[in-house]
Amino acid sequence: MQKQLDKLIQDIKDSYAGRRAGEWTDTKKKVYADMTKDFNDNLEVKQGNKYLKIVSKQYGVWGFIVNTDKDKKFNKGDILKAAGYNAPARNQARGNILTGYNPTTQLFWTGPAYLR
Repeated sequence: MQKQLDKLIQDIKDSYAGRRAGEWTDTKKKVYADMTKDFNDNLEVKQGNKYLKIVSKQYGVWGFIVNTDKDKKFNKGDILKAAGYNAPARNQARGNILTGYNPTTQLFWTGPAYLR
């Protein structure tokens, strides 16, 4: 599961780097590069009993990954939106890092996508 978690983290970083990418003037590119590096350096995974919590030290909780086979509603690897700092929204998974997700429609640097 570590390989898939690493891919998710990279997809989050890519989403941040791609935001408004075409709108930056030459004078703002240095600031943009510094902001991107800072975001990337401050993204971390914290392990709990049932979930992995993805946290950005600047922006709060990105989301949660189910890290158990014993959950009654979700599968291991399911991506859950944060309901708060310490708990996921348990209404519906936003993808699964083990079976697949669409990085352009199911997740953003700000967190997993809202339900449609």
